[in-house]
Amino acid sequence: MRSPLIAIPARFSATTSALRYAAEVNARALIEAVWRAGGEPATLHPHAPGGIADPAEVASRLARFDGLLLPGGGDLAPHRYGAEHAHEAVYDVDDEQDAFDLELARQALASGLPLLAVCRGLQVVNTALGGTLHQDMGGPDREHRHVRHPVALTPDSALARATRTDKVEASCYHHQQVDRPGEGLHITARATDGTIEALELPTHDGLFLAVQWHPEDTAHEDPVQQRVFGALVEASARR
Repeated sequence: MRSPLIAIPARFSATTSALRYAAEVNARALIEAVWRAGGEPATLHPHAPGGIADPAEVASRLARFDGLLLPGGGDLAPHRYGAEHAHEAVYDVDDEQDAFDLELARQALASGLPLLAVCRGLQVVNTALGGTLHQDMGGPDREHRHVRHPVALTPDSALARATRTDKVEASCYHHQQVDRPGEGLHITARATDGTIEALELPTHDGLFLAVQWHPEDTAHEDPVQQRVFGALVEASARR
């Protein structure tokens, strides 16, 4: 029996130490967390020329996979969620990356493909479903960069069932957060300051987990965080 094939869209990188040119990359910790869970992680080339993704092409490419993981990365362009102006703190916007990630989210949601969304990934799903974001949480005193903090999970939520707990120690790196949740999304975790830390979509046919923190940061030493990836791989295997 083959390992479930998990699609992970690449992130564009201007420079890498091991290559002579610009690269497409994914975080090693993320890849290893999927691998430890028994999945076969596969980096997916983002293709959306001119910032426009072809829905039929994306659907065809995604059809060969058993699950999808939308990883962290730079900020979404604010116009993607209806903002007229970009805050000065918005960084690393890439229209091709945005268009591809958003279309991946839409296709996964439409097909019921098991989906795990991490940090930017959560914001992508929220935007794909018509939600909005706070472009900046208020500067260094309020943002969640290089922060580990407790997060309370809604009892009996999909996330609580996957992690087998109602409280986790989350490793965060973000300066934006969900403002208005997208259509059908339920808030299932918050930090002590009220920041939305997880969203779920009860109407999704397959597994759906979206977390604002980075479970891959500590999954190698924290079984609770590793279970997030285990849930994705298990659901993908059933599919």
